[in-house]
Amino acid sequence: MTIKDTPQEWEIRATQTPFVGNKTSVRTDDVVMPDGSVARRDYQVHPGSVAVLALDEEDRVLLINQYRHPVRHKLWEIPAGLLDVPGENPLHAAQRELYEEAHVKAGDWRVLTDVYTTPGGCDEAVRIFLARDLSEAEGERFAAEHEETDMEHARVPVDDLVRRILAGDVHNNCLVVGVLSLVAARGGDGLDALRPADAPWPARPFRD
Repeated sequence: MTIKDTPQEWEIRATQTPFVGNKTSVRTDDVVMPDGSVARRDYQVHPGSVAVLALDEEDRVLLINQYRHPVRHKLWEIPAGLLDVPGENPLHAAQRELYEEAHVKAGDWRVLTDVYTTPGGCDEAVRIFLARDLSEAEGERFAAEHEETDMEHARVPVDDLVRRILAGDVHNNCLVVGVLSLVAARGGDGLDALRPADAPWPARPFRD
């Protein structure tokens, strides 16, 4: 048995979109099951996202803290954002988010991991990048709005973050997956063996 996710598409008998929002929508599909029955599945349609685990020369991860209304928490997170433009290169989107949310640029980029955040109810796919060789970005800072006007920044050592993750102190999906993937990569073939920043991403195909 090969442990690898495989693409499949089961027959859809009917579909409708009962809600369309600014960035996402909700779709209802009547899907034919293996036994021939038909089951209704509701899920959020999402454009996809990128996230950046930015690691500085002191082995600290760049974090942001902002309010997330659906869960009624201020969460510590890594910089992240939507793939706003269909077919956009995810690396370009990640570089933009790192600049806008932290006013930082990076000289070395790798793909850390790719995840489906909540595949039982949403088709969101996220590519998490590892960014190293950090420096202050040139130019003016991005104008913050909405929740971002209350955003805080911190740089936290990797070992401290691992302890906080396992203690249940931090909960953001991309932060947890990114930090633990970083530790796993170091314990395996090393960070330089990670996929290149322009590695294919079947979940969200992109232009060069």
